[in-house]
Amino acid sequence: MSTASERARLPSIRDVARLAGVSHQTVSRVLNEHPSIRPETKAKVLDAIAVLDYRPNLAARALVTSKSNMLGILSATIGEFGPTSSIAGIEDAAREEGYSVSTLNLPATSPEAIGNAVRQLSREQVDGIVVLAPQVRVFHVLRGMSVDMPFVTLQTASGSDGVSLSADQVAGARAATEHLISLGHSDILHLAGPQDWIEAESRMRGYLDGLREADLPTFPPIRGDWTADFGYFAGKELALRRDFTAVFAANDLMAIGLMHGFRDSGIRVPHDVSVIGFDDIPVAAHVAPSLSTVHQDFPELGRRAVRILLAQIRGEQVPEFGPLQTILRARESAASR
Repeated sequence: MSTASERARLPSIRDVARLAGVSHQTVSRVLNEHPSIRPETKAKVLDAIAVLDYRPNLAARALVTSKSNMLGILSATIGEFGPTSSIAGIEDAAREEGYSVSTLNLPATSPEAIGNAVRQLSREQVDGIVVLAPQVRVFHVLRGMSVDMPFVTLQTASGSDGVSLSADQVAGARAATEHLISLGHSDILHLAGPQDWIEAESRMRGYLDGLREADLPTFPPIRGDWTADFGYFAGKELALRRDFTAVFAANDLMAIGLMHGFRDSGIRVPHDVSVIGFDDIPVAAHVAPSLSTVHQDFPELGRRAVRILLAQIRGEQVPEFGPLQTILRARESAASR
């Protein structure tokens, strides 16, 4: 009769070998996908692994292969739709390639915090890092560090070190602004994101490009913080001005809060003021009125990041991707003037 400690013991590679009727060296070769293993032998080993729910010791394997089969994610954004969706895309793509993922959320974006996070991922022996930290200062810190492993950045500024991926934020913001212009609006405000955020600056640039091309007046941007609460506050304040007919908000949450603030102030959207957001979060299609917005494929950015990172890790040719295209979703919140 087995003891309680024996029953609680995790299965080992020798347990798998015993159940499959092979040597533990054969099990190791199956785990490392050695080409000399016969298909019927591999099937027996995999069946035994499934029966025992055997989990390989990744740390031990890393000592032998110099690879941990783990990718790191360094994120300075917690709970936001875009980064969360990109992380899901990274995890799915990594899992398909046999990799696990370790995610670190930065408590701050100081040089000390970023350095500590990179060192922690290094101690975990990750094979590469995806950086989701869309503040300019994060990339300034990374540029000054000696990161001794492959890394890919999402939503990076031009000129940053390393391989970078992004959606075409400027084109998306310009499309939103041009859509409002095509509806007959000429006095268009911009509810911008916070300073130092790469997406905020890119979306503001697209807005300004659209107005400049149409030879329309520009207004000082209203700096927000990405939240619906700020959008609501801005809507209540802007209701006192009424020197505009449309607002392009730098993200959907601020746009939804803005419409709420307008509604509580007696301003009808889109009858009195048209509103367009950015990101196409799932709820955007279900608010009243439904929100016109700019769609970007966040999971695809994550999948592309994994493809680039694994190519770097494996010494293969790194695929080249241009900026991911954005798509204008015209809904009810923007109407003809």
